[in-house]
Amino acid sequence: MPKTKFLFNGFLSNQRILYVNKFFTKKTSKLFAPFCLSFIGLFLVSCNSKKTAETVSLAEFPVVELKEIDTVLEKEYVAQIQSVKNVEIRSQANGYIKKILVDEGEYVNEGQILFQLNAEKYQNEVEKSIALKGSAEAEMSAAEVEVRRVKILSDKNVISKTELELAEAKYKIAKAKVAEAKVNQTNAQLHLSFAYIKAPFSGVLNRIPLKVGSLVNEGTLLTTISDVKSMFAYFNLSEIEYLNFIENKKNDAEHHSNEVHLELANAKRFPNMGKIETMETEVNSSTGSLAFRAKFQNKDGMLKHGSTAKVLLTTPTKNVLLVPQKSVFEIQDKNFVYVVDSSNKVSIKNIIPSNRAGNAYIIKGGLQAGDRILYEGNQTIKEGQIIQPKLVVWNGSK
Repeated sequence: MPKTKFLFNGFLSNQRILYVNKFFTKKTSKLFAPFCLSFIGLFLVSCNSKKTAETVSLAEFPVVELKEIDTVLEKEYVAQIQSVKNVEIRSQANGYIKKILVDEGEYVNEGQILFQLNAEKYQNEVEKSIALKGSAEAEMSAAEVEVRRVKILSDKNVISKTELELAEAKYKIAKAKVAEAKVNQTNAQLHLSFAYIKAPFSGVLNRIPLKVGSLVNEGTLLTTISDVKSMFAYFNLSEIEYLNFIENKKNDAEHHSNEVHLELANAKRFPNMGKIETMETEVNSSTGSLAFRAKFQNKDGMLKHGSTAKVLLTTPTKNVLLVPQKSVFEIQDKNFVYVVDSSNKVSIKNIIPSNRAGNAYIIKGGLQAGDRILYEGNQTIKEGQIIQPKLVVWNGSK
């Protein structure tokens, strides 16, 4: 029997072998052999493709069964960090910087001298005021003596009472000059103190732009000082969020506190929790938001004035349906997941998330408790594919 007939005999039923053997004569076998071989090749490829598809359809994928759980909803708000005390230190006098007694970034105590201006001019004013006060006091003493002398003579009717009144008036003038001299001396001493610039409170110094010898005028900025032991974080809530915050706190005060977390610019959490202290009394008409202020203890000085961070406001929620963030994919601004039915066939389903809780979405619609969804592997699966599900225990935190 020719080789072609032998191959066909292996694939065809026993009832048709005789027919094929008769058909494949020596003459016809030479004519149809190439076509038969092509048919056999296509048949084998088709069989292999079918086996491959069956293997892929049975691939193992992680699957999560959705449950309603209690969780903590955490929302981020951009915050501006400010020191409880942060002031500019400016010159209150004209002159040049004679000494800089501190360095940038140094912690200083209240009343510590930071800068010294040339004080000779103000020292001379003090000494002059002291001399003028002494002269005025001497004139007042002389006028007082004159009043006593004139009074004795007036009492003896040696001189008229007009002379006594004149002497008393001169004494009042001298007394007023002494008071004026004391004020001038106080002002001179105050001006002298302006040459010695001191820290208004304990804190950390910022940059010192001017150096020794620099000429300064009244109002020139010398540096800034910040009290960094505690810091304020200002953040905004929309009017709706504000109302929800107040309502949740009122309905469940036990689980809704004013404590908040702070996430730094490097995405790490600040170790100390803060507390919401106050809020604005008016809603901003242009933004529709309300500013809140939280206070954080900053003993290590990690927080700096003017830095940015995120305030994390937590709200306990009950009986919510969570979906892992990695299970969700987006198509044309809509969110989808792969749902696995009872026959392990996957299909795409649109979902409606209402919020985020960590690395999960809180589902508002599209899914329900008991549904099975693909945990990961969205890029390697197709609609309608049958899989071998591997149940993954997921608690909503990763």
